[in-house]
Amino acid sequence: MKKVLSFLCLSLCAYFAIRTVPSELSGGNVCHAQSSQGDEVAARVPPAPLLPAMSDGLSEQLLERTAYTVSYNVDTRQPNWVAWVITRQNVSERNMVVDRPSNAPFHEDEQVPRPRATLDDYRGSGWTRGHMCPAGDCRWRGDVQYESFLLTNVSPQSRYLNSGVWNDIEKSCRRWALRYGKVYVVAGPIFFKKSEKGSIGRNRVTVPDAFFKVILCLDSARPKAIGFVCRNEKEAAAQTGYVKNGKKRPKRELYVHSVDEVERITGYDFFPSLPDDIESEVEARADPDEW
Repeated sequence: MKKVLSFLCLSLCAYFAIRTVPSELSGGNVCHAQSSQGDEVAARVPPAPLLPAMSDGLSEQLLERTAYTVSYNVDTRQPNWVAWVITRQNVSERNMVVDRPSNAPFHEDEQVPRPRATLDDYRGSGWTRGHMCPAGDCRWRGDVQYESFLLTNVSPQSRYLNSGVWNDIEKSCRRWALRYGKVYVVAGPIFFKKSEKGSIGRNRVTVPDAFFKVILCLDSARPKAIGFVCRNEKEAAAQTGYVKNGKKRPKRELYVHSVDEVERITGYDFFPSLPDDIESEVEARADPDEW
């Protein structure tokens, strides 16, 4: 196991040196965020082996940002998934220097074709603009914070979920990054085949039925992963916790799933290039007490 982990770490270090998506695999639909700090950018986005493998038939345009990668869906007008790395350095208190903008910070993403999500689509819809890669993970530089408010990083989300358990999971991920040094995260919307939620706005932004988030930690004595699936409904924030074995537990634990279960629900293959034995082990279990 130690030899396998050493090989994996060396492989990931090589990928962190430069993050590219081969044109023959991307179909020419990769858009790169421009930055004069290339080395810093490469150290923030997930290495290629840890990006999800897509389901057949789904629309996909890959968008590389400074802090995250988006698989954008032109049909639903929102991401299939967003993947990013949270590091201890980025979320340490001394590096959380950029505040959330107060003057309508969300903005249209001009790197994707029309029709696309606009601010007008969300106004009066009853749905909030729910971040996939949260603004709270992107406070270490101004342009990074700005990119987190692109509407290609956003899905229509219940305000109860957005300010409730989804927010709690986001905070937990930052705590885990501080504890372990680095975690890999993928999040996105889920659409059921018999969805009745419809769409919002003139551009018909599809309303998700649920959301997923999977987290991988390799910087610990034992690699581990955990997943969450939350319905896009009011009940997702109805309570702050629950009692198990006489002890109050955080409410997010009600939504815990193994990565294998999230893969079954979404059809994605997360972390596909991990060594088979590590992938099988970490994706099969989901124990909140390990975190």
